[in-house]
Amino acid sequence: MFGSTNSGAKAYAKVGVETGVAAASPHKLVVMLFEGAMVAVASGIQHMQSGDTAAKGAAISKAISIIDSGLRASLDKQVGGEIALNLDALYEYMSTRLVIANLKNQPKILEEVYQLLKGLKDAWEAITPVPTAGGPDQQSAPAPQPYDPLAPQQSRLVKA
Repeated sequence: MFGSTNSGAKAYAKVGVETGVAAASPHKLVVMLFEGAMVAVASGIQHMQSGDTAAKGAAISKAISIIDSGLRASLDKQVGGEIALNLDALYEYMSTRLVIANLKNQPKILEEVYQLLKGLKDAWEAITPVPTAGGPDQQSAPAPQPYDPLAPQQSRLVKA
């Protein structure tokens, strides 16, 4: 009558993710891209092992999209110099490996890409920007809380 519980949970989680993205710093957005790509690759591994070809292809395509349209597209090669160029080459390598894994049904390649993403995510988190200290009249910002898509969120609606 009112839809499935599963679809309601998905809708609620989607709102939580959208809220998290809207409130995230650029640094956190990159972490979220790594996490999304890792989840998609892990999903691809599970679907490959279960023999669900359509779901495997969708998960791997999602991972490629996040890597190419998210991580790779966010690189500033002018400012980032050699590091940005090396990351660009690594992202291209990962996308190519994902295509090969999909075509040849090789979970080992998916695991390789997952580990590369995890290493980059861990390194990115290790360089979390520290807020600059304010003057004596300013309080330091509270530590950000881990994102929980199921936690109640403050409404951003404007009351008339």
